[in-house]
Amino acid sequence: MGPLLVLWLAGCLSGTWAVDRGNFKTCDQSAFCKRQRALKPGQSPYRALLETLELTNTKLTLQLINDNNKVRLLLELYRLQGNMTRVKINELKPLKPRFEVPDVLSLLSRDENGVVLSLGADSQRLIVSAKPFRLDIMEGREVLLSLNSRGLLAFEHLRIRKDTLLCNYFHLSPLLFLPSLKAKEDEKVEDGMWEETFKSHTDSKPNGPSSISLDFSLPGVENVYGIPEHADSLKLKATDGGDPYRLFNLDVFQYEVFNPMALYGAIPVMLSHSAQRTMGIFWLNAAETWVDISSNTAGKTVFGQMLDYVQGSSETPQTDVRWISESGIIDVFIMLGPTPTDVFSQYASLTGTQAFPPLSALAYHQCRWNYNDQEDVAAVDQGFDDHDIPYDFIWLDIEHTDGKRYFTWDPHKFPQPKDMLQGLLDKRRKMVTIVDPHIKVDSSYKIHNEIRSKGFYVKSKDGGDYEGWCWPGNSGYPDFTNPEMRAWWASMFAYDQYEGSMENMYTWNDMNEPSVFNGPEVTMHKDALHGNWENRDLHNLYGLYVQRATAEGLIERSGGVERPFVLARAFFAGSQRYGAVWTGDNAAEWEHLKISIPMCLSLGLVGVSFCGADVGGFFKSPSTELLVRWYQTGAYQPFFRAHAHLDTPRREPWLFGPENTALIREAVRQRYALLPYWYQLFYHAHHSGQPVMRPLWVEYPQDTATFSMDDQFLLGEDLLVHPVTEEGARGVTAYLPGKGEVWFDVHTFQKHNGAQNLYIPVTISSIPVFQRGGSIISRKARVRRSSSCMEHDPYTLFVALSPKRFAQGELYIDDGHTFNFDKQKQFIHRRFSFANNALSSSWPINCISLWLLITVCIMAGLSQMTESQLEFEFDASMSVLTLRKPGVNAGLDWTVVLQ
Repeated sequence: MGPLLVLWLAGCLSGTWAVDRGNFKTCDQSAFCKRQRALKPGQSPYRALLETLELTNTKLTLQLINDNNKVRLLLELYRLQGNMTRVKINELKPLKPRFEVPDVLSLLSRDENGVVLSLGADSQRLIVSAKPFRLDIMEGREVLLSLNSRGLLAFEHLRIRKDTLLCNYFHLSPLLFLPSLKAKEDEKVEDGMWEETFKSHTDSKPNGPSSISLDFSLPGVENVYGIPEHADSLKLKATDGGDPYRLFNLDVFQYEVFNPMALYGAIPVMLSHSAQRTMGIFWLNAAETWVDISSNTAGKTVFGQMLDYVQGSSETPQTDVRWISESGIIDVFIMLGPTPTDVFSQYASLTGTQAFPPLSALAYHQCRWNYNDQEDVAAVDQGFDDHDIPYDFIWLDIEHTDGKRYFTWDPHKFPQPKDMLQGLLDKRRKMVTIVDPHIKVDSSYKIHNEIRSKGFYVKSKDGGDYEGWCWPGNSGYPDFTNPEMRAWWASMFAYDQYEGSMENMYTWNDMNEPSVFNGPEVTMHKDALHGNWENRDLHNLYGLYVQRATAEGLIERSGGVERPFVLARAFFAGSQRYGAVWTGDNAAEWEHLKISIPMCLSLGLVGVSFCGADVGGFFKSPSTELLVRWYQTGAYQPFFRAHAHLDTPRREPWLFGPENTALIREAVRQRYALLPYWYQLFYHAHHSGQPVMRPLWVEYPQDTATFSMDDQFLLGEDLLVHPVTEEGARGVTAYLPGKGEVWFDVHTFQKHNGAQNLYIPVTISSIPVFQRGGSIISRKARVRRSSSCMEHDPYTLFVALSPKRFAQGELYIDDGHTFNFDKQKQFIHRRFSFANNALSSSWPINCISLWLLITVCIMAGLSQMTESQLEFEFDASMSVLTLRKPGVNAGLDWTVVLQ
């Protein structure tokens, strides 16, 4: 939730719901971005000192020198397993350590020596040019990627101010730096280097300028993706003539679409894609970052002339990318693919994979700011039963607490929370309560007193506890970068600490950018202190740490048995390990419905598969048509939750007339029927890092028609979804990829050829979804009040035959909520195949046996059926065969032969 209520009380909005751009910086208003962007290409002062090159079996090191100020840098280059290269650049002898991002790298942080290899003896070569410094990565005769080819490497060295006070601040003698000062005495001091003011806020910048920049050139590339979070198209746009894309976690009130402004989360990962290759760049830096993108023809540059010579072309397309960060070091991982799947695996090996959620978390969530009291919760819960609409989670926002004191309950509105939770548990349903990372400053509040007594709050630049304004009023901000603070926070979720909590209650971390209503850009001051580090160094990490500590708390309260579910608004690289995210405070507008698709696709490309948008829009009130279309879209996005602002009319699914209730019911029921497939996709995301919701080009990487598509998407590789997102639409045009392939409408079983634009007439009930020929997808036909109630119900296998009358698929089953699938290998994972008129189930490892009824529906390719020992139906007009009750064991091998 954005700071709407407080801003109203301050009289700042005058009732208008729209982003105030003036509250957030442009590049020109961010001093370091303005300085860096003023640098001109082709004037690099950096030279490689080749005589300093050292090569070991683990890395290459090389010194660089800035010929203008004589400051030396140290370049370290590692060749990593899985076709990756890591490049680090730091000052050779900094005045004090520069921040290096901890706790994000998954594998490398545990055992770096185990994944570092000697520089390769394969077809890839590294070319280092000395003056100006440039690094080219080549494969054969092809240049894959170049660093500093435009000469925009810039590394603002740490320095001391030319006065005694600053020397005293660092406890240093100025005599120690006379040679250094003399060498740099001509350096220009610009506005914003040692102090910067934005609106009424002053940033003291005690360490002075410390920004870094590096450019990358991608020859042969015209399409780049990623660097969420932005409300923009999937394919990133050139930023020439406008602001760069900004990565800085902020609480942005009702954000605009098609805008490079920063939003709630920041993942500094970009993917490039062409018909020949997919690659990735992971810029490991948690400070405020700007990303410039430009498209050129390589033949117009010096670099391009070399490329022309090598490749014999004068019009090679090229994308240039420049990363600019306020502090830290240059630490970049270059993922060389060459396929999309390879890049996903490479990134997963660095930062980990998507947490495997409980099955129920993939079902439908009902939320509002706020359900008023226990009676309201019970009435809404009963309303779903009365209208035969399934749901799994009901959510409580900030008003359920005792005066915005988290980990508490309003004693008047929620006097018996365990009774409320037990009522839900009796129906096999669950609840989520909000726990935000700002703590009311109140001497009678136990949580505040403990954090203060333990010294766990973020500190101000003067050393006192940092305080700012948020929902409770004056608030402190726990320092989640401190492992001891995180451990204490996790302990607060124990059942004997969080009074009224039960095993069916989970957690939502909102406002974790962190949001500070009276802070600069509605967030924390950059000179606030987390131990020895400023917030400027690690700002984008804060939200990850909040979600991590909460997830660890939910795991600990169960003794390590139960999988957690935690939703967070702010995130960073690696956040996928801890739960789900959503796209924040959107609006009930058609453009916001449309933009939810590329926003979630972008997140999936960089590891965060568990993404969704507030169904219906958080702000404003949707028309009934928009609400229905949003339910239909949300039912096919990974995280499926309806949510609404406090000041909007109630919008439970049955409040818009019987016809619209039926439409919403059908959309939700389609979600529940498909839960086995969703669960299987998340199992794979957890094990391999492959996105659940993915652009078409991921599966069809050579089909250039798919490279810019973001109004339709794939779920896994076998379901194609083209939601209806235009008001008053009477038809949509879906692109069905794959020359020689076929696709089946999942509602009518009608077959369509691939590699075509298919016009589909639609009504208000239409949700265009297609299953790929050659696939087998599992569903559940019997939908009950919650996913847990469907646990032992039969599965239906939908077999869509390819033109060669072949199909294959999977079914994954476990208990749906514990870690036993991993720790004790208690699961069923079956492979299905249809060939030569026989359907078979097999898998090399059988972990548990489970007797389940299975129905089989086979689409296309069969012309007739003769006598059978099994109950069956055959629709000759659509060539669809349905086998009922074959009586097979889902945990054993079996074969059904059709004659």
